Amino acid sequence: MQTDHNENQQRLKLATNLAIHTGKYQVSMMDKPISVQTKSSPIDLVTEVDTNSQEMIITHIKESYPNDSILAEEGDYTNNDIKSGWSWIIDPLDGTTNYTHRFPLFCVSIGIYYDLQPQYAVIHIPVSGETFTAVKDEGAFLNGKRIHVTDKNHMVSCLLATGFPYDKANGADDNMDYFKRVIKLTHGIRRLGSAAIDLAYVACGRIDGYWELKLKPWDISAGALIVTEAGGRVTNFPANDSLDLFNSHVLATNNVIHDDMLELLGG
Repeated sequence: MQTDHNENQQRLKLATNLAIHTGKYQVSMMDKPISVQTKSSPIDLVTEVDTNSQEMIITHIKESYPNDSILAEEGDYTNNDIKSGWSWIIDPLDGTTNYTHRFPLFCVSIGIYYDLQPQYAVIHIPVSGETFTAVKDEGAFLNGKRIHVTDKNHMVSCLLATGFPYDKANGADDNMDYFKRVIKLTHGIRRLGSAAIDLAYVACGRIDGYWELKLKPWDISAGALIVTEAGGRVTNFPANDSLDLFNSHVLATNNVIHDDMLELLGG
């Protein structure tokens, strides 16, 4: 990287401040009437809070780093080129369906990359006041305290999480087969409604593993770094030893059960 370490750290500070500030706005709007629209399917929702949150975040990024690239979930930012230099990958409100039902599991997710390699990450869960951060090669943290994945090595004692794609009503690849395979061999499976929160929970040891299909880069850009910096492992599946942000099938674990999960999801 061509720029100074302290200068780069300012990106993480800005991302953290923006995530917390945006989260406060989201909480303030929870009990107010809001406009809800659909995108790719009747259950793929977007609200004015999503778009306003994204605008708030991007406006401040552009003021501070006008030459950085931005890839984000809403509007004109969904297909932007982030292959070189500094880039911000943003989900302004992950868990929109939860949000519209006033179910208090949603978050702001911001991943900061350089030449498509993760450098910094922030996931802020406004209702619980939890801020997960990570710095490449320096660890993962929850509200400033270092976190680590679990060390469980038997599937039968593991708690996992997953999600289902927006086209589950008519898509053949609906995760039901995977779900049936995995649930019989574990403590249980949780469905939280936010990929970023699922990843954060793997990182801090609340769950031992998570998989999902048909994800987008903004769903995982921050969480993937937080998991790996907490000692976990994130790859694509059914069979892959690395993570491609643009490969939509993602598996994150405590590392110990990763190969067992790959076998389950591949079989």
